[in-house]
Amino acid sequence: MTRRLASVDALRGCTVALMLLVNDAGDWGHTYAPLEHAQWHGCTLTDLVFPFFLFVVGVSIALTIGPRIERGDDRGALARAAMTRALRIVLLGLAIHVLGWLLYPGGHMRFPGVLQRIGFCFAVAALFAIYTRARVQWIAIAVILPGYWVLLLAGGSLEPFVNIASRTDSAIFGRFVYLIDPATGRGHDPEGLLSSFPALATSLLGLRAGQWLRDGSTKSLLVAGVLALLLGYAWSLVLPFNKNLWTSSFVLWTGGWAMLVLALFHALVDRHGWPAMGRRFGMNAVVAYAGSELMQILLPAWGIQDPLYRRAFASWITPLAGPYVASLAYGVAFVALWWAVVYAMDRRQLYLKL
Repeated sequence: MTRRLASVDALRGCTVALMLLVNDAGDWGHTYAPLEHAQWHGCTLTDLVFPFFLFVVGVSIALTIGPRIERGDDRGALARAAMTRALRIVLLGLAIHVLGWLLYPGGHMRFPGVLQRIGFCFAVAALFAIYTRARVQWIAIAVILPGYWVLLLAGGSLEPFVNIASRTDSAIFGRFVYLIDPATGRGHDPEGLLSSFPALATSLLGLRAGQWLRDGSTKSLLVAGVLALLLGYAWSLVLPFNKNLWTSSFVLWTGGWAMLVLALFHALVDRHGWPAMGRRFGMNAVVAYAGSELMQILLPAWGIQDPLYRRAFASWITPLAGPYVASLAYGVAFVALWWAVVYAMDRRQLYLKL
């Protein structure tokens, strides 16, 4: 199976749309619980978003690079193209952070980030797809997940700022991380260095799932998804789900759900002809995400965001339905705006790939 699968574009697009929704509340003090990340340990609907995206990164690699390997394309050329694309993604992430540092009121520079992690996972997963077979990929997953668990245990604590992942980020990046504890000066970044390795395991799970799709083995997706959920839940009894640390139990739990949802999308869209809802977001995923991040920087920097929210949403929705509905309405409007952008791009068959 080498043709482009609408189900994968749809799943990627729905993930990006949900990412925009949870990242763009009108009032962070009034956000519905499922649209918030877990405070530390735990896993909400929002915590599934980034793992789903990294999982689909692996799926897409299997569907695009896999056929080229089979037809004998030059592996070195494929690797160079993948590394170039990964570098562009990382540089885009850094450029957005630099802009935020320069323009956002009270902002500070941050080296790790979402696009940086996507670039890292794409690069390494692509190399695995180009140069290794399935057995090596499974071995890598089997080494990364328990190895990371041992590393976390050796660090002595899973608590914020004192766990080994946070301490490593503080040592390497200094104050150029997402959060700084004002009391101790220690830093933490949810997209930090050590936690990027179990995040890579998420993309490798997607790589294997993508191969199952190419082979037409939906049963393998279902069985593996259920097994991953069971093992992830059992592991969480001793190693809690934690997106900030991207714990090994979190990898299996979110990977299991991603496999089952991918199987569902494949059955409904590819096999039964259901509309590929989200496809337009999926075809221009980086445009939608990066553009929304730029808006998050520019609107506050220009002094527009708060007046816009108060006048266009809170002033009349809050008296009628309360502040939570007003905050959600702003997020929905934000998603709708970017849907209009990617819809127009799709109508013109304009697809921007880094």
